[in-house]
Amino acid sequence: MPSVSPELLLLAGALTLSAPLNAQQGREMGIQAIGTAADPSLVVAAVYGGIRSSTRTRLSASAGAGVSSGEPAFRGEILGHFLLSPSKTDGPGFYFAGGVAAVGGGVDQGYVVLTVGIEDRPAAGAGWVAELGVGGGVRLALGYRWRWLRSATLR
Repeated sequence: MPSVSPELLLLAGALTLSAPLNAQQGREMGIQAIGTAADPSLVVAAVYGGIRSSTRTRLSASAGAGVSSGEPAFRGEILGHFLLSPSKTDGPGFYFAGGVAAVGGGVDQGYVVLTVGIEDRPAAGAGWVAELGVGGGVRLALGYRWRWLRSATLR
């Protein structure tokens, strides 16, 4: 059974405890597929949750299961996002994200994650998302997010 680092547990706890304080800014839920090109490669289907902690920032966590070198595998991530166009209700918006990932299965490892993303209509109720970066190899994520935002997020 793979172990999770104390640092990752601390970050997950901080994200969980901060949720009530940030609820007035907005919440997001979604589904995504994450793939990494490394040796061994990894593909997972994941659930995603995010909190808009301010107008331009978001904290997110995802957890997914899939395969790595033909073996069952999992990947969990905790990321901080900086949104470049948080109030766009039409068209795409870009963002940067960084954080940590824990992977188990073909390899049991922790990684630093850095990515750039594009999402459809960041201030609307839902939209697609695509990310490209690094974190356990070259990392690609594709997904869809549903958002519940308050007007304070859009200022």
